[in-house]
Amino acid sequence: MNKLDSRKLAKLCRDIALDKKAIDPLILDVRKISSVTDYFLICTGNSEPHLKAIADTIARQLREGGVHARHHDGYPHSRWVVIDYGDVIIHIFHPELRERYGLEHLWGDAKRVK
Repeated sequence: MNKLDSRKLAKLCRDIALDKKAIDPLILDVRKISSVTDYFLICTGNSEPHLKAIADTIARQLREGGVHARHHDGYPHSRWVVIDYGDVIIHIFHPELRERYGLEHLWGDAKRVK
């Protein structure tokens, strides 16, 4: 698994999040508008335990496949968890914070990945 390209990694993370019942997962292709990363995965969990379950499951399954996060922050009491895999950055929000910060609007020029 550690040889996945960034697009496949983003899709794998979305699939894992969906398995944990993440709400409205969205992958944004920011390669043409950001030098920081290639893709954002933005999704929502409806409670702190739900945020933790999504984040823990993504991190565990990727780690088991040899893919390790560069950084992990905001866990889960902040109601916004960020996991940085370099070319893919995952944002897991509580619904209120996802609406407040509106990353999908802030990065509105990014292409949405199906």
